[in-house]
Amino acid sequence: METLRVTLKPQTAFATPLHGDTLFGQLCWILRNNLGELGEDWLNELLTGYTQGNPFLVVSDIFPAGFIPRPQLPSGFFPGQEEKIEGRDRKADKKRTWMPWKACEEPLPAWITTCKSDKEIWPADPETVKSGKSHMAGRVVQPQPRNAINRLTGTTGADGFAPYAVEQTWFPPTARLELWLLFDPKRLPREDLAKALFAVGQTGFGKDANVGLGKFLVEDVGVASLPTQKESNAWLTLGFCAPQGGGFNPERSFYQVFTRFGRHGDVAALTGQVYKNPILLARAGAVLVPADPFDPGRRFVGQGLGGDNSLSSAIPGTVHQGYCPVVGIRLLEENRS
Repeated sequence: METLRVTLKPQTAFATPLHGDTLFGQLCWILRNNLGELGEDWLNELLTGYTQGNPFLVVSDIFPAGFIPRPQLPSGFFPGQEEKIEGRDRKADKKRTWMPWKACEEPLPAWITTCKSDKEIWPADPETVKSGKSHMAGRVVQPQPRNAINRLTGTTGADGFAPYAVEQTWFPPTARLELWLLFDPKRLPREDLAKALFAVGQTGFGKDANVGLGKFLVEDVGVASLPTQKESNAWLTLGFCAPQGGGFNPERSFYQVFTRFGRHGDVAALTGQVYKNPILLARAGAVLVPADPFDPGRRFVGQGLGGDNSLSSAIPGTVHQGYCPVVGIRLLEENRS
């Protein structure tokens, strides 16, 4: 599989978290729709072998440009490093969730000193600070109030106009985002993949795209290599994945569990059966240690989920991306003293 690093420029707010499994689903719909009546057959051909460890496309989460997720490791893996962080504050340190991917050249214990928060990556400009709005640095999550409309009467609800709020995430004008794509060029040409990604940016990513949210520009699509450490013996994940049954050492692996309550998109959202069955995933930043000998040529982990009527009764062939790109890292023994 070939590897692409894509740079994006946000154009509007986002109402959906920037996760790779969501983007994978939207790309599948666009690839299907681009060929009209022939699109579904082509997509089914692309998905052949998807749940047997042979994906045609693997999409990472979307990160600040130049950064990857901080490894979800206990502090014992960073002996003597925590005290080196200037102005150390444990509460603030938890927000430093991004690590420069070029830091992979350094030994793992030194990584914690390179991690940054959103506000440190995108600090407030002088005019913003002068106006007393320095809290607007980094990405800003704000509630957008709305009213529920009765589709029969065309009016708001009876209970206090039935108001509710939708969270929207805003990025500063200078922000650039980045994602990694692994794809099989024999099955999906690079040009078709780039066009599909461009179409997502034009139509909008995720929720509320029909009211203008989720739009971005594709600034650069370049061939790249995933960073890796010398003498790697573990994987750092760059997106949600399903590591169950993947042959990983449970005593040496670290991850945060996430339950995905998925929904169908595009025209499938109009079937009346929009919800998929919930699935259990590991968040980006998981550290997975294989029980078998380490394979340095491996570029993704996980598995394709569904395809056998297990995810959706509305579309029996529904699949979900349980794969993610990975970075090879050298994991040392934990210091428990």
